[in-house]
Amino acid sequence: MKKQLLVYAIGLACCASSVQAEVRVNGFASIIGGMTLDKNSNLFGYTDEFSFENESLFALQVSADLQENLSATAQIMAKGSNDFNAEFEWAYLTYQINDQTQVSAGRMRVPFYRYSDFLDVGYAYRWIRPPQSVYNLPFSTYEGLSLVYNTQLGEWDSTLQVIGGATSGDVRTFTDNDPSKLDGIVGVNWTMMYEWLSLRAAYFVAETTVSGENSPQFTGLIAGLNNYGLTDQVDELLIDKDDGSFLGLGFSVDYENFLLDGEFTELNVDNSFIAPQEQYYLAAGYRIDEWLIHMTYEKRDVEHETSKYNTVPVTIEHPVFGTIPVSTDPTNPNAPLLRDLTNAALAGTMVDSSSMSFGIRYDFHSSAALKIDYTIVDNSLTNTDTDVLAFGVDLVF
Repeated sequence: MKKQLLVYAIGLACCASSVQAEVRVNGFASIIGGMTLDKNSNLFGYTDEFSFENESLFALQVSADLQENLSATAQIMAKGSNDFNAEFEWAYLTYQINDQTQVSAGRMRVPFYRYSDFLDVGYAYRWIRPPQSVYNLPFSTYEGLSLVYNTQLGEWDSTLQVIGGATSGDVRTFTDNDPSKLDGIVGVNWTMMYEWLSLRAAYFVAETTVSGENSPQFTGLIAGLNNYGLTDQVDELLIDKDDGSFLGLGFSVDYENFLLDGEFTELNVDNSFIAPQEQYYLAAGYRIDEWLIHMTYEKRDVEHETSKYNTVPVTIEHPVFGTIPVSTDPTNPNAPLLRDLTNAALAGTMVDSSSMSFGIRYDFHSSAALKIDYTIVDNSLTNTDTDVLAFGVDLVF
């Protein structure tokens, strides 16, 4: 069924005259191969066995001008990581209110990052993939509304976007596939440009829910805490309609042959198992004709505050048995304490990593670029390094 979507999209384009709409079909593709250079390691979906499947993709974007300032856009993508099954990535309507303002409705990109609008269009940026320490949120699209207002403030070009909506899907929190949803997404994305300098700020809030039902360890811990009536501690672990916020700041310098840009992001979900996150990258590049040489440094820190630990009591007073341990089995003196299990679960969310990337981009064609990237990630918690080498071609058509 999914593979028929590509045929269906092309069919829509072919029958444009029957619906009196001007239809334009564009596309992009990435043919990327890579592998980790360490035995029994994995990084960015690669293992120590060379593969072209992980980051390769093919996509078509169909845009229809429905006249009278109304247009429709849909993007269909087939990713190697998904066995090249074609799926709708986004689909939305746009109404151009005036030269400065437009409103869109449907399924669209959440503008978390500078490259959010063309996250999968490898040709649009220098790397094989955007810096993963920053570009790590599992949500990239939402269903809702978007209002974009373009104006000029002095000598600066200003683009202000306000969005609202919701999204859902599987994320990696307790296991690799945890049902989740973001309700009441509201946010603003503001970009200012002046000649060779671009500045960006974004802020979003949402009601966040992630189910831990797929994790026996987590559900067992919650059940144990509930058995002792420790509802406050349970509330601090469950991710159930908790207030979440995302802050993104960025800049970009494109001056003559020099490139310099960076992004900083901060994620918080209040009173939940999700630890506060801070991450950033700083990238520099230099153009030599059709060649671009670049390097990128990334840093990521994920850690709960110390006040989150040791909130579970070691013992409680029982009306019949007196002082009893708060453990998985109070009748067994050797049973694990729930405080230790809770602390271990919280500590398991920690991330302290940094990475360096070096790459070359060669624009050998007006619509295609050859890329080679080498990235090494240093995990400070495990004191291990993992590196990956990838190369390939990004193209647009």
